[in-house]
Amino acid sequence: MKSKSGNSLRSVLAHIVLIVLSFMCLFFFYILIINATRSHAELQKGFSALPGTHLLENLKNVANDGSFPMFRGIINSICISTACAGLCTYFSALTAYGLYAYEFKTRKIAFTFIMAILVMPTQVTAMGFLRLITKMGLYDTWYPLIIPSIASPAVFYFMYSYLQSSLPLSLVEAARIDGSGEFRTFNCIVLPIMKPALAVQAIFTFVGSWNNYFVPALILQTKSKMTVPILIATLRGADYMNFDMGKVYMMITVAIVPIIVVYLLLSKYIIAGVTLGGVKE
Repeated sequence: MKSKSGNSLRSVLAHIVLIVLSFMCLFFFYILIINATRSHAELQKGFSALPGTHLLENLKNVANDGSFPMFRGIINSICISTACAGLCTYFSALTAYGLYAYEFKTRKIAFTFIMAILVMPTQVTAMGFLRLITKMGLYDTWYPLIIPSIASPAVFYFMYSYLQSSLPLSLVEAARIDGSGEFRTFNCIVLPIMKPALAVQAIFTFVGSWNNYFVPALILQTKSKMTVPILIATLRGADYMNFDMGKVYMMITVAIVPIIVVYLLLSKYIIAGVTLGGVKE
């Protein structure tokens, strides 16, 4: 009886802790959505837990603001972040597979070199990178924001660790014996096994690219090409007399919708299982 009562008490405490943590995580999203439904005058009065009646009005103000192309910025961010997530996850997985499945003399050197790049901050190479893309004629374009995502040491290391724990080399050797080419083996056998890892890193890469402000602020100058973080940052310089807080909250609310959609689409793969189609040693 004591054991059952102790287990039930732990279960109740665990549920209470989870409820509190969930509330703390979701509370700020709730306040954001509530503020997006209130007018500037109502927001000036202070905090309110009840929604307002200006949701459609704020959304209309955002859509009709010609000096602030928010929806264009969202489309820009979706295109850039989706391209970065796809390139980063695929080529990082391909690089990890190459170092994991092949034996060659410079294998350890290549791995060490990639790990050394991992600790190098972006700000250190920013000016050299800016001069390079300017000479290449890529300034004020999306290419410098997308192409470098192919080389991501952090994602590579995650993929490499996942392969070590989930991909038996006997499966690769069996595919080679059956006459499967290397790219076919990778695309048809290895990638399905790596779906959970690909989904996790796709989400992280998408969100990281979506929230990236430093590099796009250096490169992009044309307002029609700017991403969401740059456009929201320009609100700091807005005229205080024309500053509409309700519209600002609506902009931020609209901006986080694509991230939530991406997470809901990919989250099922995170818990799908450790491996898919693997064989036992």
